[in-house]
Amino acid sequence: MKAVLFDLDGTLFDTAPDFIVVLNQLRQQEQLPPLPDDAIRSVVSNGARALVRLGFGKDEGDSGFDGLRQRLLDLYLAHLAEKTVPFPGIEALLDNLAENQIAWGIVTNKPEAYTVPLMQAFDQLPTPGAVICPDHVSKRKPDPEPVLLACSQIGCDPREAVYVGDHERDIAAGRAAGMPTIACSYGYIDEGDSAANWGADHLVDSAEEIWPLLQRHYL
Repeated sequence: MKAVLFDLDGTLFDTAPDFIVVLNQLRQQEQLPPLPDDAIRSVVSNGARALVRLGFGKDEGDSGFDGLRQRLLDLYLAHLAEKTVPFPGIEALLDNLAENQIAWGIVTNKPEAYTVPLMQAFDQLPTPGAVICPDHVSKRKPDPEPVLLACSQIGCDPREAVYVGDHERDIAAGRAAGMPTIACSYGYIDEGDSAANWGADHLVDSAEEIWPLLQRHYL
């Protein structure tokens, strides 16, 4: 194994607390009561459109949808990384990878405008060998293109990498790229879904399980 690739929101970082703050802030501006934390947390991986749908009952194409989405994103950028933290075990995992000369990278559907400042807020972490956002590819996950681009930038064959994610599209992208996959049940799972249903090679309930798993199977 030469590289481990990660999804960002819900896999590496617990970004939900910042989204909970800004969505409820926007609801307050619209004279609406706050939503429960868990309701917001479960849809964070699906992006700003899903958050607007949850918060205001509007779908893309509905009147006012685009304005609410942009206001949400502006609020998020203003509060980015205020409450976000790496999931327990992630910092030790990245340190272990660095100590063993194993590259790591990020493959996310989060736009570069939000990914870059978020990563800059955590510059104490080992430097990733690749950070791939939708801006860098023609097709986003679940298409394998961004995963393959990360492997190319790191300089490894996809079969020499593992992809770790908390959404079915992450596992689909990794499998389509021909690499082993790890599903994270600790992430932002849609209500009624289960990480066990995605066909991943491995399933973990916490990030602290990932390094021992990699040692057993890939080192």
